[in-house]
Amino acid sequence: QVQLVESGGGLVQAGASLRLACDASGWQFSRSAMAWFRQAPGKEREFVAAINRSGGNTVYGESVKGRFTMSRDNGKKSVYLQMDNLTPEDTAVYYCAADVNAILTSVPATESQYDYWGQGTQVTVSS
Repeated sequence: QVQLVESGGGLVQAGASLRLACDASGWQFSRSAMAWFRQAPGKEREFVAAINRSGGNTVYGESVKGRFTMSRDNGKKSVYLQMDNLTPEDTAVYYCAADVNAILTSVPATESQYDYWGQGTQVTVSS
């Protein structure tokens, strides 16, 4: 059974940092590209970051470039999102997603390319 479980969300003040984690199980994790998306109240889901199978290639959404860093540990079947210098505009539910059987260099940035999704973790940034 495929599972993606996010953790690490919470309530922080502007300027603070958070580190999200997504633990995966149920398939060959190392063959998947992974991504983080987020959805704020009343808004469409937004691409945040993606990482290829090996972790050597990452891409970021424009609004988080320079502040967020995505990484993965294939041995632990986990991906992480280090979020620094948070602002109230980062408030959203953050979702982990998996593109199983991705090609080695693939770092998809569109929702439709992802096969599995987690339940999400809430991040709230106060001003």
